[in-house]
Amino acid sequence: MPTGQLNEHKLSFQGHQNISTFSWLREDVTQAVGMVPTVSLQSLHPVCKTRFCHIKLESCNPGGSIKEKNAVYLVDDAEAQGLLKPGGTIIESSSGNFGIGLAIVAAARGYRVKIVVDAKTAPPMRRMLLAYGAELVDVPLSEADAGGSMQKARMRKAKELADTTPNSWYPCQHLNPVNTDAHAFYTAKEIEETFGDSLDAVVVGVSTAGQIMGIAKHLKKRYPAIQVIGVDVLGSVIMGTPASPYKMTGVGLSFIPPNLDYQLLDAGYVVPESLSYTVCHALAQREGLLLGASTGAIVSAGLHLATQMAPGSRILMINPDRGDRYLETVYDTAWISQNGFEIYPFENIPSHIARLNPIRFSA
Repeated sequence: MPTGQLNEHKLSFQGHQNISTFSWLREDVTQAVGMVPTVSLQSLHPVCKTRFCHIKLESCNPGGSIKEKNAVYLVDDAEAQGLLKPGGTIIESSSGNFGIGLAIVAAARGYRVKIVVDAKTAPPMRRMLLAYGAELVDVPLSEADAGGSMQKARMRKAKELADTTPNSWYPCQHLNPVNTDAHAFYTAKEIEETFGDSLDAVVVGVSTAGQIMGIAKHLKKRYPAIQVIGVDVLGSVIMGTPASPYKMTGVGLSFIPPNLDYQLLDAGYVVPESLSYTVCHALAQREGLLLGASTGAIVSAGLHLATQMAPGSRILMINPDRGDRYLETVYDTAWISQNGFEIYPFENIPSHIARLNPIRFSA
């Protein structure tokens, strides 16, 4: 269990009838992750009028993503086990968010951090990593696998660096079994606190499987009838669909993550990128939510699921990160066009969502 839990402080304000306490003071940024707001979607799809379509805004974590929870939890665990020592170097392969989370923790606790990236890493992600003091190590596109993925090449490079860098620690988020514990400890308990006894489904993107497995293991015990839905991008192999190149980051892999247990999933969705990016634009313009690329896929799947559930059902979708990281890609119409994608008219979103076909994993 991480040591970074701080008791809540409450300060009384005299003479203010409307503000009696100020809570959630934390000693440093590593203790400020979690307890982000959950909001209801109102205008994106007609189903939002008859079902409760909620979105948990993990984009409101201090650095803008859910991966900060993994970073804090894994660093706490490594420190407790003596794997990461004062003055050490953290080394990881990341397309952005987990690397940023590690860089935040490293800055707060005095570690050096090296993040292995590739050409798919968006310029804003690179600038954020550098701003937090991370050192970037690039892997050339020539090392991509047959499906065009850079993940295995990045992981090989990270291990090579870890093997040759004294006093270093490589968490290896893709293979680390502790990765799921962060979301059983943080995210699942936050969901339970928010929804009490009333939650019918949770929809989560899948990459390393840390988020969805940690959430599923906890919530399946708390809500025996809950549906746990995984979301992948077209081109990834996690849901058993053929490998092909894709641009999206935050979901998808070119291999099956060892932390993934299909028996804990009720269904999965594989969402095309054009629909995902269209939903991102619609979330910003119809709901006031500027969110990351994978959120478009997650919300697309969540809305399709909602149409298949009874009126009054509660569906929770997990938003992994903020949209400012994607202003030069997903929210740039020139990038959309250059990469062969399309932003559909918003009024056509329901018809495109209706074409999604869930993959069933259990009866």
